[in-house]
Amino acid sequence: MATRKIRKFIGIVLLFATGISLFFVPWIVVKAWLLPLPVSVQEQADEAVGLGFSGIIIYADVANELPKTYTAGWHNRELKIAANPKALFKIASIRKLYTAVAITKLVSGGQLALDKTLEDYLPELARRIENADKITLKMLVQHRSGIPNYTDSDDYWASPKENNAENLALILDLPANFEPDKSYEYSNTNYLLLAEIMDRVLGYPHFKFIQKEILDRLQLENTFKSVKDVDVERVMSGYHIGHPLDLKTDDIGMLATAEDVGVFLRALNNGSVFDPGEMEVYSSIYEFEHKGWVPGYQSIAKYHKDIDAVVIQFTSTTDPKLYYWNLADVEYNRTIKIIKNNLE
Repeated sequence: MATRKIRKFIGIVLLFATGISLFFVPWIVVKAWLLPLPVSVQEQADEAVGLGFSGIIIYADVANELPKTYTAGWHNRELKIAANPKALFKIASIRKLYTAVAITKLVSGGQLALDKTLEDYLPELARRIENADKITLKMLVQHRSGIPNYTDSDDYWASPKENNAENLALILDLPANFEPDKSYEYSNTNYLLLAEIMDRVLGYPHFKFIQKEILDRLQLENTFKSVKDVDVERVMSGYHIGHPLDLKTDDIGMLATAEDVGVFLRALNNGSVFDPGEMEVYSSIYEFEHKGWVPGYQSIAKYHKDIDAVVIQFTSTTDPKLYYWNLADVEYNRTIKIIKNNLE
């Protein structure tokens, strides 16, 4: 009898806890999770727009099928231009995959060494960044440096800085968040410093190296360093809840089509972007998928080994509380379920 009462009590506690957790989950995310699963990826894209995204692009490269791109919503909401499968999109932190490949190639070529320190490559920062003499190149790649993240600065996205020097100034002389290699913390500062190191070692802007060794190699003609390098009308409009303007002209990082990102991700995972021996180096330092976020733009790039599929998702709406970040995850996972169902 006592055991039954205890079980009943535990059940009530669990039900209460579930109710509390649901209370704190945005209902738009709960709704997306509970909706019946559509039959097609196109229906899923339409559903995502119905839930609040201004526009969405999904690129799916599934084994033994021709790659397909699905769109819904707007390329430009104000002008009522429909979403374009060939649109350029700000891929944000997905760029880190390209950076890690470039680092791998420079290490393989003997121009960089994973065990050399930040102080070795940028000695002028030795007194401005704590533990610069202990932080290795590998730690920077793996987000194990302990260096604070400049985008965590108060109200950073309300007025982003215009160049690396201004961004770096936000964290100079700050204490480390942890001792090098003792923990993990995602920090955009790590990749800013890797960019500076590559520029110095190469003697020219490192994006030229990315262009030659990655983009040209894979014949990716729709991947660019900056919005300044493209016809801005090719860029999908981006919107941030609470901000009245289209954010497509803001110069924040690389742009690419979903197809270009998909081709790159396939080459990253099957090794064709690498020369002999490089895949082993890359595998030891970084991951094979990524997400990206800047105001107005969210992106997911993943390879699914079980179905040999690369699926890229771009969604052109963000919000201050990151509800749409979670919503994008739900929509992406539903798309993968649809693809798997259609393969059965």
